[in-house]
Amino acid sequence: MNVSEEDTGKCSAINPRGHYFEAFTPGRAYATGRRTVSEADHVNFTTSFGFFEPLFMDREYIARDTPYGKPIVPGALTFSLAEGLTILSGILHGTGMAFLGVELSVTRPVFIGDTVHVEIEVLDRRETQKPDRGIVTFAHRVINQDDEMVMRYTVKRMIRRKT
Repeated sequence: MNVSEEDTGKCSAINPRGHYFEAFTPGRAYATGRRTVSEADHVNFTTSFGFFEPLFMDREYIARDTPYGKPIVPGALTFSLAEGLTILSGILHGTGMAFLGVELSVTRPVFIGDTVHVEIEVLDRRETQKPDRGIVTFAHRVINQDDEMVMRYTVKRMIRRKT
């Protein structure tokens, strides 16, 4: 018997298509690969997108005036890395049609050198008036190398149906 990507929760090189709406049943869980946040990630993100806050760029200020002692990475970078890991997991490849919205909370700081991964759970799904798509709500938990949740968010995505 061949195991499909829907059975394993992962895509394969043989069948790189993501999961269709029908496969995203409430309670189903997925996990992404891991990614270490590098100094280059931090510098490229903060300078490319104007995050010139002392909190992200001024080591003396951080050491003197914050509880962190070392630079933290912007929550927007953590979110971007988490979404990148989600895409790299393959579950949305060719079936994700739109990002519809997000509700997000940062629960702990992320530092250069931290390694994160994402745990994803399907919360809900609903059909739409159009028969080729549905809306799926996911809970994402971003976890660091110490198994601490650093961010959580709920996201709604439009997903292609098999029909």
